[in-house]
Amino acid sequence: MSTRQQHVMGLVGARLLTVSAVLLAGCGGGSGGSNASSTPMVSLAGTAATGKALANATINIDCARGAMSVAADANGNYQATFDAVPPCMIVASLGETTLHSLAFAGGTFNVTPETDLLLSYLAAQLGTNESGLVAGFALNTQFQQVLQNQTEVLTAQAAVVQSLQQTFGITLAAANFLTTSFAVGQPGEDSDLEALLGQRAIDADGDPDATTVTLVATAGAAHPIATSSNTSTSGTGGTGVGGTGSPGGMM
Repeated sequence: MSTRQQHVMGLVGARLLTVSAVLLAGCGGGSGGSNASSTPMVSLAGTAATGKALANATINIDCARGAMSVAADANGNYQATFDAVPPCMIVASLGETTLHSLAFAGGTFNVTPETDLLLSYLAAQLGTNESGLVAGFALNTQFQQVLQNQTEVLTAQAAVVQSLQQTFGITLAAANFLTTSFAVGQPGEDSDLEALLGQRAIDADGDPDATTVTLVATAGAAHPIATSSNTSTSGTGGTGVGGTGSPGGMM
């Protein structure tokens, strides 16, 4: 090959390398391309309390995608920011007390005996109990869809408030107990918890009384949420009560 031919071949090779680099960049190659994580950041906060703060309680948060564990402070307040896709199951544990809650989005979500009763109500709507809902959450898409549905959750919350007020003859100051910020020792949600404790709707450990759980679950089962026939389950949660019930809570 002559010197001129070698020079021409070198120019062609260099041009091909340049074109290849441009095409690779256009296809998302490199650190900023489509392989980057698409999981958004979610911030959750709230108060874990039973009428008194669950000081330094362990707060475990398991979402449809993503999980995190944090410790509440001395006032029962927790905060977590992490990569996740709601809905999320929230569990507060301290000694003999274990309370459940949920988050359908980022924001304020408390963990109290009332939120635990909310989970019992929603579980009954889905044809299971709280343990089945918690155990089946990770794999049951129907459970996840319902807990992510703000309308379904808030309708269930209103039904729980109505059941408690009618049964115990009290008027709750904080009807939106799931997402309303509150401080232990202040009027509002904390005074509601004190009133429920006084009516023995909350036991000595700070958990909902078994009779109250049965009351709320019975109310939830009376208003089942229709489930899909192709719902994936973990084998512990079940797939609903019938398929003809009215979505939501109280009629």
